[in-house]
Formats: sequence, structure tokens, C-alpha cells
Amino acid sequence: MKHYFITFGKSLIVGSTMLVPGVSGGSMAMILGIYTKLIHAVSSFMKDKLRNAFFLSVFLAGSLLGIVSFSKPILHLIETYPMPMLYFFMGAVAGSVPLMLRQAQITYFSWTTPVYIVLGFLIVFFFETTPISTVTADEGADWYTYLMLVIAGFIAAIALVLPGISVSYMLLLLGLYDETMRAASEFYLPFLLPLGFGLVAGILLTTKLLEKLMNEHPRPTFLVILGFILGSLLELYPGIPAGSEIIICMIALVLGFGIIKYISSKDN
Repeated sequence: MKHYFITFGKSLIVGSTMLVPGVSGGSMAMILGIYTKLIHAVSSFMKDKLRNAFFLSVFLAGSLLGIVSFSKPILHLIETYPMPMLYFFMGAVAGSVPLMLRQAQITYFSWTTPVYIVLGFLIVFFFETTPISTVTADEGADWYTYLMLVIAGFIAAIALVLPGISVSYMLLLLGLYDETMRAASEFYLPFLLPLGFGLVAGILLTTKLLEKLMNEHPRPTFLVILGFILGSLLELYPGIPAGSEIIICMIALVLGFGIIKYISSKDN
């Protein structure tokens, strides 16, 4: 039960930060050391249905509670104290680096180590600088539009599974963010069903591939994911603080680093 209490606590943190600009749920799950367990539970669900279902239910319940209970206060803090809060999250990202290097099983330095990290960084940089596409969906849609929604859901699922890439930002790049929010608020099923179908298919296929890569090629896989997470700093970085605020921001940076480094050293 201790294991599930820890999972619930970590899922609270994941949920509470999902609406924070520049912080993806995958990134926070990776930072907290629960990411690989989630991937395994989804990818190998049928092998141990009861245990995996309970684990995923605990995580989902904690995430939803985190979103409902803590997202608004955290967003309020970011709006009120933007610089210190964003530096805190930057420190949290930095605090996850030792965990990522352990999972990558780095025992010696190789020239490929920075290459994999830079590759992951550049992939996130590409997504963050790509112009918004013109993919749209109308209520009077034909089969082609439904097909495009399935594909869009599949692409969004990749962003959901991979750390460092925000699902909301991916929907924005696809030109579907506003329409998805509208469809969700109106519960418009002709839009939500094909998008959801693509999302579920994308999650299942992506997690199986990702787990295979993690198990068979941990070094390049975790280094690329580290690049993803470091790439998310581009959106988090708020600039250089002015005046005395720089002291507060440095304290927040160190605090974020210390908290995540401590959490990631436990239960991993």
C-alpha cells in the first residue's frame, strides 16, 4: 500500500502542474520517477490486468484530483509571481537530470551522449517553433475530416506519451486547440469520438514501442528523453530577473532542484 500512496502523491503533483505553460504531464512524470511504471502499465496491461488497472486508476484519480484542486492555485501563483515560480520549475527540471542519467545507465562518457541529448532538444525546439498548421474541422464534416481528426488524435497521443511536448501545444500546432475545447465544453461527439479514437490508438502503439526502446536501448532512449525535457526549458525560461527579485528566483531555482532531486532519489 505504501507504493500506491507514493504513486497517488506523485500523480497529485503531475495533475497539479499539467496546466502550467511549458510543463507537460510526461515531463513531470519522468521527473518524479513514475514515467517508466506508467509506460509499462499501459504497454503490458493485458499481462496483469488487475494490478495494472489498479495502478492506473490510482494514478488517474490522483491526477484528476490534482487538476481540480491545485491547478488553479498554481496558475494563480504563476500569474502573481511569474519569475520565481518559473525558476522553481526550471530547478525542478534540472533536479531530474541525475535520475535521467541513472536510467540511461551512463557508466562512461561517449561522444554519442551529448549527440542524443541535442537530438531530443532539437525535436522539442522544432515543435515549439513550427508555425501553426491549417488543419481544421467543421461540424458538417465528411469522411476526410474524420480521418484527419483520427490522425490528429494519434499525433496528440505521441505528445501525451513523450515528455517535454505539451498535448495542448500540439493541438495548437495542429490548429485544433480552440475547436477541441469547444467540442469538449459542448460534448460534441462527432468531433470528440474520432479524435479520441486516434488518441487511444496512439497511446497504445507509442507506449509499446517506447517500452521496447527503454528495455533494449536504454542509453539512447533516456538521453533523447532528457533532451526533450531540457528542450521544454525554452518555453519555461522567463528571462533574467531584475533587481532584488534575482535573489528570490535563485532561491526558488535551488529549492525546485533540491525537492525534485530528493523525490527522484526515493522509490526508483
